[in-house]
Amino acid sequence: MNEQSTDLRETVRRRYAAAAVKVAEGGTACCGPQPVEVDENFGSTLYAADERSVLPAEAVAASLGCGNPTAVAELREGEYVLDLGSGGGIDVLLSARRVGPTGKAYGLDMTDEMLALALANAEKAGATNVQFLKGSIEAIPLPAHSIDVVISNCVINLSVDKPAVFAETYRVLRPGGRIGVSDVVADDELTPEARAERGDYVGCIAGALSFTEYRQGLEAAGFIEVEITPTHPVADGMHSAIVRAVKPADAGEPADSSAGADASN
Repeated sequence: MNEQSTDLRETVRRRYAAAAVKVAEGGTACCGPQPVEVDENFGSTLYAADERSVLPAEAVAASLGCGNPTAVAELREGEYVLDLGSGGGIDVLLSARRVGPTGKAYGLDMTDEMLALALANAEKAGATNVQFLKGSIEAIPLPAHSIDVVISNCVINLSVDKPAVFAETYRVLRPGGRIGVSDVVADDELTPEARAERGDYVGCIAGALSFTEYRQGLEAAGFIEVEITPTHPVADGMHSAIVRAVKPADAGEPADSSAGADASN
């Protein structure tokens, strides 16, 4: 990783660490935590009221995503799901409810402060089928073919190495597994410079791929049935989008299927 990429990752980490600290400190106030300040295109308002009501207030307040991936991932009882960039845990906790006691929801985050907040939220929610892991989405600490569904909420666009994210996502999915993520995607005619003009990197805009780039990146990693559906604008020429794709059912074992840490059942 070059120096610029390292600096960008650290900038992103600091921003999300500060958000976690703000929510955690707010949790000690008499009226509970205040949501992290984002505009109407991001955050907890993108979740239905009945979903927000069953979660700890801190999990809802820490939501910084651009969509609701659990609403589009079609999670089923008994499935194992992985949330890339799990933050305060809102999508992990919602996923855990959907897959039930025979399933499991993993959350992966690189920020100690967010992981601490997520663990506290899981305890408050009484969720026993969740596990939070520290690591980067470019090097997922789980073995190959261990996950049924990968979700993510406006995090992949923050990565400085998206081909690695797509390759790792493909690796950890079981044959026939799928992704259902929310992400920011740019119109094809927008150059990287034009995307940067519309917002900073940690604001989820500057790092966004175009529709064509996103599709090509997933297909290069091996995914099929790629669908990218815009849901609402977040800036001129930039959209929150639902991204779906499938790992072929006949995908063979990778050359090194021992990569990553063991997943606890």
